[in-house]
Amino acid sequence: MSTASGHTHHHADEDESSRAFSHSHAHAPSHTHVHAEWRTLAVLGGSCAFFGLAGWLATALGAPAWLVWVCHIVAMFCGAWNALKDSIENLRRRTVDIHFLMLAVAVGAASIGAWGEGILLLFLFSSSEAIEAFVTHRTRRAIDSLFKEQPQTALALDAEGNGTVVPVDSVRAGHLLLVRPGDVFPVDGVVQEGESETDESSFSGEALPVFKKMGDEVLGGTANLWGVLKIRVLRGAGESMLQRIIHLIQDAQKHKAPTQSFIDRFGSRYTLFALGMTLAMFFVWWLVVGLPPFVNTPEGTSAFYRAMTLLVVSSPCALVLSIPSAIMAAIACGARRGILFKGGGGIEKLASVDCVAMDKTGTLTTGELSVERVDSFPPGRAQAVLGMAAALEANATHPVARAITAHGQCQVAVGSVTAFKETHGRGVEGVVDGVYCALGRREFVEGKTGLAGVQAGAQGALAEEHSEVWLGSEGLVGRIVLCDKIRDESAVTLAELERVGVRTVMLTGDRLPAAQGVGARLGIREIMADLSPAEKAERVRELASRGHRVAMLGDGVNDAPSLAAAHVAVGMGARGAGVSLEQCDVVLVNDRLDLFLDARELGLRTRSVIRQNLAISLGTIFVMVSAGIGIGVPLSLGVLAHEGSTVFVCLNSLRLLLRRRAARCGQ
Repeated sequence: MSTASGHTHHHADEDESSRAFSHSHAHAPSHTHVHAEWRTLAVLGGSCAFFGLAGWLATALGAPAWLVWVCHIVAMFCGAWNALKDSIENLRRRTVDIHFLMLAVAVGAASIGAWGEGILLLFLFSSSEAIEAFVTHRTRRAIDSLFKEQPQTALALDAEGNGTVVPVDSVRAGHLLLVRPGDVFPVDGVVQEGESETDESSFSGEALPVFKKMGDEVLGGTANLWGVLKIRVLRGAGESMLQRIIHLIQDAQKHKAPTQSFIDRFGSRYTLFALGMTLAMFFVWWLVVGLPPFVNTPEGTSAFYRAMTLLVVSSPCALVLSIPSAIMAAIACGARRGILFKGGGGIEKLASVDCVAMDKTGTLTTGELSVERVDSFPPGRAQAVLGMAAALEANATHPVARAITAHGQCQVAVGSVTAFKETHGRGVEGVVDGVYCALGRREFVEGKTGLAGVQAGAQGALAEEHSEVWLGSEGLVGRIVLCDKIRDESAVTLAELERVGVRTVMLTGDRLPAAQGVGARLGIREIMADLSPAEKAERVRELASRGHRVAMLGDGVNDAPSLAAAHVAVGMGARGAGVSLEQCDVVLVNDRLDLFLDARELGLRTRSVIRQNLAISLGTIFVMVSAGIGIGVPLSLGVLAHEGSTVFVCLNSLRLLLRRRAARCGQ
């Protein structure tokens, strides 16, 4: 079996010693090319079988010798075509691969009159190549299906609201775009006006539409379902989340798993060993055992025939494909679920993780503030407080403003504002429906409204994890209490990790009381707070020094050092900080913590499939080589065992694409 799906000549950047056994996709063929390739190989394999059977039938019917010879030659040519092309290319580079070995065996079989065995070998060889190419085609199709065609143009709005169709490449951060129902968002942006639902299944794997309103972020490559939206561009097309995901997937196909790297280094040495062993056994069978060198006799096979059989069964095609076929299928399966692996290493490492360290803000929590409650003094006027606050914050974009605006728009009618003024870092003020209001820090509101003792009506102190914003107006004082919202799936994820025996640790730069408040609600026992980025990384190294395989989950710039120090780094969301994502082996696209459980499960299943593939491939080689050296086996049986094991590992790896996401409690 080809170790590079017939594309060994594309890997000019690899080391010569491992090129023959490389399965890297650094220059992977396009989806269309792979689609055409497996069909071409299937046709060639079918033609090989057809003319081979025609030659056998012609022989049985006593047809002229020239007709039998023509059928055999055409069958051999069809079966050997792809291998011949790659072998010629490799010989120009002074390398040999499995293609060359198979051609040598087929020609050798034909030279001693074993046309049937040679044709069978080439038929199974070309057929298994077609199956390998089909697996690659399915893998790439699974990845390609994640992304709708990205628009080439966008409808840009000028200051007067006039629309102009412009190329997507010319769109820059800050531009205002109009997106109509049924359109695909050309770039990432924030909704400035309108409401709609979007289809984000290509990123998250979730089929349910996502409601979008003012202040919500939309992602390039997702579909606007029914509303007309005006969006403010966050990033240009080249920096959009879609492009980052595509880039991550392309990178993933270039990075080999540790086991695969070992197989590649082992491959070139094994090739020389197999050739040397075959040559040595030929002389042993000829000069020591006494078999005729080339011509089979009625009493038994020739030394050359047995050497050809030994060469077939010792060729490590299935072994070489056992790992990359599984890794590629796992990458596609993960991408379909919203899990991006940056290479085979991340998949293998996840399977061995026994300790998970998590950042708090943005990982266990959403990183976005939400309104927990609204107090009014005197009581009973919370709706008025919220309406005034939402009106004042409508034009601001900081986290507090987004939280108050989103909560207010869902609960009350938001009034209009005049005489608006902002005092940076302290608060805002303005006239809401004819009534003066001030919103911000307690001392700011006290100073602006003259309402001494704004906090007098508040009952009890706030918990450490909460923050507050005060509002003062004519005869009315209000307090809006906010907190960083805990992710809905955090508790389920932590409980599941504890159930399977994985240690969980919270690493955060927040104060200890705030961290303990979140930890108490989630049931996480081990909390390390007040940590600088360097201290976070040091804690990860300490856990590793105790023998743990640590997975670090984070999303911010401050998590980059600890992500780099971990055994496997997991980033929360492809929209996270770029410097953090550079350190990540795995990215959870949809900011869903429970995707880590899916990623770990996929890592475990991939490791299991790889072990099955290795057991089958190595077991087949050991049994057939032992039998070939000891008692001798028919060349046809050797061909069936060799190609059968190769087909098995490809189909076994394909199972990773078929498994559905596991259902869990709380989801």
